[in-house]
Amino acid sequence: MAATAQPFPHTPAPAPGMDADHALESGIAELVRDQLAPQTVAIDRQGVYPSGFMHAFGALGGYSQHIPSHRNGASHDFPRAISLMETVSRECMSTGFCVWCQDALAWYLENADNPEARQTLLPRIASGELLGGTGLSNGMKHLADIEALKIRVRPVEGGYIANGTLPWVSNLAAEHAFAAIFQVEDSDRKVMAVTFCDQPGFALQQCAEFTALEGSGTYACHFRDAFIPDAHVITHDISGFIPRIRSGFVLLQMGMGLGVVQGCIDIMQEMAATHAHVNRYLDDQPATLTDALDDARSATRALGREIGDPSDELFADVLQLRHTASELSLRASQAAMLHAGARGYLANAPGQRKLRESYFVAIVTPAIKHLRKELERLGAH
Repeated sequence: MAATAQPFPHTPAPAPGMDADHALESGIAELVRDQLAPQTVAIDRQGVYPSGFMHAFGALGGYSQHIPSHRNGASHDFPRAISLMETVSRECMSTGFCVWCQDALAWYLENADNPEARQTLLPRIASGELLGGTGLSNGMKHLADIEALKIRVRPVEGGYIANGTLPWVSNLAAEHAFAAIFQVEDSDRKVMAVTFCDQPGFALQQCAEFTALEGSGTYACHFRDAFIPDAHVITHDISGFIPRIRSGFVLLQMGMGLGVVQGCIDIMQEMAATHAHVNRYLDDQPATLTDALDDARSATRALGREIGDPSDELFADVLQLRHTASELSLRASQAAMLHAGARGYLANAPGQRKLRESYFVAIVTPAIKHLRKELERLGAH
C-alpha cells in the first residue's frame, strides 16, 4: 500500500445549463470513468492509493453533501452523499471505502462539541484539501463491549499525551489526519480527537499485504508520547456525542454495499450477451438482484432524510439496513462469479475482485456479527 497515484491534472467542468445536483452527479461519474477506472486494477493488485482522485472528488463537492455547514444554508443530503459513494464503489470499492472514511471524518467534525476543531479542520476535510481516516473501528467496538480502547491519554497543559497502537486505520498517508477515541488515564472519561500523521510522537507502520482493499491506505498507527492539543479535540466526553453521529456513521457505509451490488449486476448483464442460454439456470438473475437493490436504495433514502434523529429506534433501523447490505453484497458477488464462470478467475477479472470486496462490506466495522450484537441489545433482532 505504499504506492501512490500521481495527481490528476484537472477535475471535470459541469456542462452549461445543468442544475447543481445534476452537474455534481455528472462530474463525479465522469471523474470515475476517466480518472478512476483506468487505475482500478493497479489499486487492487499493486496497492496504489488514488490520491489524485480523492482530492478531485472533494474539489467537486463529493465530501460535503452530508455537511450542512458547507451547503450554503441547505440541510444535509445524506442520500446524495451515499449515491456518489455508490458511483465510486461500483467501479472500485477500495476507493469507495476511502471516500467513506473521508465522509465519516467530516461528519464527526460537523458534529464536534469543540467549535475550534470544527472551524479549523472541517473546511479542509469537506473540500478534500486534507484527506483522512475515520479511526473509529476500535472505539465503536469498545462501545459495543467487543474490545478495550487501545490508546490512552493523560491530561497535560493545553491537551493530552497519547500512547498506544491502533492496528487498522485507513485512508492514511504521511500528510493525512484521522480521528480516534482515547481512554483518559485513571478515569472513566473518553475523548475523541484528530491526529495528524506527520506530528511528533506518531508513526505509521505498513500492514501485511491484503487480498483486497490493498489500495486503501491502511496502516497501523503508533502513539509514543504524542501531544494532542485541545484545539484538535472533537469532544472531551463522548457519552453525548456518539448518539449524534452513530446513525450517520453507519448509514454512509451503504454507499459501499450498494455500489458493490450494482457492480455485480453489471458483470451478470455483461455475461448475458454470450452466456444467457446457460446462466438462466442459476438461482440469482440480474432482474431479481436489481429489485432487491432498488428496495435497499429506497430504504437508504428514507433513513437518510431522518439522520438528525439520535434515537435508538432510528439507529436500529439503520443497523438492520446495513445488515441487509452485507448479506445482499455477499449474495450478489457469488452470483456474479457463477455467471462469469472461469472468466471470473482471471487475475484482473472484476468478478473475483467484487467477491473479495463483498466480504469487506460484511466484515468492516460494524461487521455482521457486530450488527447482530447491537440489534439484540436494542431489542430489534
